[in-house]
Formats: sequence, structure tokens, C-alpha cells
Amino acid sequence: MPRRQVSKAGDAAREFEARVEPNLETMLRLAKRLGRDHAEDIVQDALARAWAKRGQFDPALGSFAAWILAITADQAYKTWRWHSRRDRPIAHEPRESQAPEVMLDLEASIRKLPDRQRLAVDCFYFAGLSIAETAAVMRCSEGTVKSTLFDARATLRELLR
Repeated sequence: MPRRQVSKAGDAAREFEARVEPNLETMLRLAKRLGRDHAEDIVQDALARAWAKRGQFDPALGSFAAWILAITADQAYKTWRWHSRRDRPIAHEPRESQAPEVMLDLEASIRKLPDRQRLAVDCFYFAGLSIAETAAVMRCSEGTVKSTLFDARATLRELLR
């Protein structure tokens, strides 16, 4: 490879790294919320996908942070779907001594939300994204995010009663 092409590739890598660096903590936080035990793998896979698709980023459509967080969320769901198919437990009948406990468990209630509501809650409340950034991650309008969050709060109220 000629020296000039190597330099351009190095410049692209440095530019990508500079744009990713301020977003790594948020990517990891979102991956932990969505993928729990696989957060580091999710971020790694998201970075690889973002690097491969870096030419598709369009600043007119949103910020780099929203773009890379959308890739992270998408990768988290792909990982979750893969593990849920692979790690399906064998069903068994509960023993009589296994009485269900009644507890206020917000985390378990959030996991029961529909995927779209859970993504909105995780992005807005736990990853600290704005409504606009959450909209970019979810690939929808800000009004849709607000409506989805409203529905999620209503669902959580019912689940936590």
C-alpha cells in the first residue's frame, strides 16, 4: 500500500477514535442496561459495526453520539435474541414449596416492558440521553419517544401495584 493511502487510513482511524472516545461510557451504560452480562461484547461488536459503516454516518440525520448509540442498541438486541434462543432453560413444574414472593422489583418490571418501551426507558432514564438523542437511537420522532415513555410509565405503575 502506498504511503499516502496508509496515512489516510491512519487519519480515518484517529478521527473515528476521537469521535467514539467521548461516547464509550454511555455506550457501555446502555449495553449494560440492554445486554447485562454481555455489555463489553456488545460495545466491541457495535464499534466494529460502526467502523465498517462509518461512511454511512450522515450528520444531517443526527449526532454521531445518537448514531453510535443506535448501533449499540441494535447490537444489544441482536445479542439478546441470540442468547435467548441459545440459553432457553428447560421448563419444569414448580415444587409446592416454591411460593412466589411479593416484592417491589423495578428492575424485573422494566424487563417485562415491551421492547420499544424498555429501550426508551433505558436510553432516557438510565443512559441519560435527551429526548432528541433517544429519538435518534430509536429511529423515530421526539413525540413518539415522549408517547412511548408515557406508556412505559403507565405500564410500570400497573406492574408495580
